[in-house]
Order: sequence, then C-alpha cells, then structure tokens
Amino acid sequence: MPLGLLALAVGGFGIGLTEFVIMGLLPEVAAEFGVTEAVAGYLISGYALAVAVGAIGLTAAVIRLDRKTVLGSLMILFIAGNLVSALAPTYELLLAGRVLAALCHGAFFGIGAVVAADMVAPSKRAGAIAMMFAGLTTANVLGVPFGTFLGQQYGWRSTFWAITAIGVVALVGILLLVPSTRRASGAHGAAAARTTSTPPAHGDPALPAGATPSGTPSLRTELAAFRNPQVWWSILVTVLGFGGMFGAFTYIAFTVTEVGGFATTSVPWLLVLFGVGLFVGNFLGGKAADRYLTTSLLVILAVLTVILAVFALTATSQVMTLVSLFLMGAFGFATVPGLQMRIMGHAQAAPTMASGANIAAFNVGNALGAWIGGLAIAAGLGFTSPLWAGAALTLLAVVALGVATLQERRTAVTPTPAPLTTVPAA
Repeated sequence: MPLGLLALAVGGFGIGLTEFVIMGLLPEVAAEFGVTEAVAGYLISGYALAVAVGAIGLTAAVIRLDRKTVLGSLMILFIAGNLVSALAPTYELLLAGRVLAALCHGAFFGIGAVVAADMVAPSKRAGAIAMMFAGLTTANVLGVPFGTFLGQQYGWRSTFWAITAIGVVALVGILLLVPSTRRASGAHGAAAARTTSTPPAHGDPALPAGATPSGTPSLRTELAAFRNPQVWWSILVTVLGFGGMFGAFTYIAFTVTEVGGFATTSVPWLLVLFGVGLFVGNFLGGKAADRYLTTSLLVILAVLTVILAVFALTATSQVMTLVSLFLMGAFGFATVPGLQMRIMGHAQAAPTMASGANIAAFNVGNALGAWIGGLAIAAGLGFTSPLWAGAALTLLAVVALGVATLQERRTAVTPTPAPLTTVPAA
C-alpha cells in the first residue's frame, strides 16, 4: 500500500470528523451562543451546502494545478476553518468557520480520489479510493464518539482544536508522502497511459485531445466529460442511492428511541455500530467494484433497498434494529467506491471535475433524503417513514442504474477506467 494513501485517509478522517461531530455538540453550542436548536442546526446544513459549492467551484478553479499542491492547499483551508471555529466568539463566526472548512471537503475527496487511483495498478483503483474513504468511515466509528466525549468534558471548542491538530498531521503527510501528480506517477501510471489512451490525429501522440503538454487536462477538457450521458446517469444514481441511505440515517435517533424502545443514552453506541458497518462496507465495496463494477453496484443497491424495507417492518424489535443498523451502514457505504469509480471511468482522461461533481451529488443526496424523510414525519407517517422513503429512493437508484446500463450496452461503451493522468510515450 502506498503511504500516500494513508496520508489521504488521515485527511479524510479529519474532514469526516468535522462534518459529523457537530451533531453531538449542538446542545452545548446552542447553550453558549443562546440560539435555538433549529438555528444551531444551520451549522450542519450550511456545511453541506458549502461542500456542494466547493466540490464544483474549487475543483474548477484549481484544475490545471499540480494535484499534490492542491491537496496541500485544501488542507490548509481546512485547518484555517477549524481554527476559526475553535476561536469563534460569536455564532456567526462559528458558522463562517464551518463554511470555510466545508469548502475543501468536496474538492479534497474529488481530487483525492483521482490521486489515490493513480497511485496503484488499474486493477486496484477502486480499492485505493476505498482506502482514502476509510478515513471518513473511521471518523464515524471512532472519531465522532471520541470528539463528542471530548467536547462534553472539556467544552466543544476542544473538539475543534483536536480536529485542527489532525489537519496539521494530514498536511505534513500529504507534503511528504503523496507524489507529485501533474504527470502519471510510476510504472502503473505510465503503463495505463500507454495502454488506454487514444492517440489524436495530430500533435503529441501521448496526449488526449485538450490536454496540456504537462499532462494536466484543461478545464475545457474536464467540462467536456459532462457531454457523456453516462456521467449524468452516475450523478443521478449517487443522489438517489446515497440519499436513500442518508435520509433514513438522519432521523435514526428518533426511530431507535421512539419505535425501537432504546434509551437515549444508547444512541451513541448504536451509531458506533452503524459506523462499523460503514467501515466494513467501504472496504468490501471497493474490492467488489474492482472486479465487477456495474454488477456489484446493482446488487448492493438492490440489497440496500430490501434492508431499509425490512428495517421499517421490524423496527420494534431491538435485535432486528441492531442487525439492520449494521447492514444499512455496510451496504449504504459499499456503494461509495463503485459510484466514484463509475463516474471517473466514464469521464475518460479528464475525471477530476466529474469526480468533484459526484462528491457534490453525495451531499445533494444527503439533503434530498433528509428533506423527504422530514416531510414524511411531518405528514404524520411515523418515525419509520424515513426508512420507507429511503427504500423508495434506493429503488429508484436501482432503476436508474439499470436504465443507464442498458443504454451503455446499446452504444457499446464500456466504463473501464481511463488513464487519470498522462505521460509522454517512451
């Protein structure tokens, strides 16, 4: 395993911790600044919106720069945002710090996924992406409970100081361990470039059309990837599939306490169980995507649909709730490496913008799922209704992926990963 992947995973851990730990600290934050729970909740929704903006806007702005330099700069932005949060004397400055940190989220995972895949052989790319996202899942398993405990014992600001320190460690790791990625690195990158790129009619035969001589695609080339309908199908599947899982998860505390009969004090440990499922699913999903990309996604999404429906039907059983929570996390996050790999493959030689757009799609799905689940509860359908809504969204994702696959076969386009960067032919 390239050590650079570990550095990216540490960055993912810090970013994941920033995103999710605030959920357990909202009461303390609301009390200190004298705001309502709803206003405090803007620290979550504001973060999600900033992620979507940064995933596309920042990625577009830095598309021609060396990816290692970009990742380091994004981590500096992350450190600055959490430092502002730790020092914030007002609620408004805390929200500004959250937004500042969130801007790097989408771009970091979008560009980081390309860099991670470029560090390994083509047959191991989805696994490399899963390794980077392992930091995010680990944040849910270990980071969020510890961060919440730290904030409750020593004040919520101590959690942001700890996250700032994690950002510094990740920055040092990126600078020392991640190779420069303007050109494809190592033998794997060179081999991929030689075996999968299509020579243009004129110019350097090693460069795809629209690429710069340095091997970095231009913004125009990156945006051209969105002309491929399969890129948009991939984004739609991400929004629906991840939205289904996250919509159910958003209200899980109400489901397990009001329907399942668990004590409120049990919720953090139930979330740890869910986080363990995320970790396992991310790892196995990456392995499956490397071998059977489309088939694995179809199966995982279909099984996730069944799990959400079964959970809704058996939520009154505490044993079934434990099983369903683990499986929901496992199959929900098992989709992530494959969904990211699919869009990168269809984006051909210019995957960076498409990768960032898919990270934005994850967060749009989060917002969509939470909104629909909230509407269902407000309509008086009960605290299992978000699970049913999630199952419906995930089923739509299965249908969308099925239609996309049929369309792909009709046009004889195979979503094999193209070279993520290029080098001059030897």
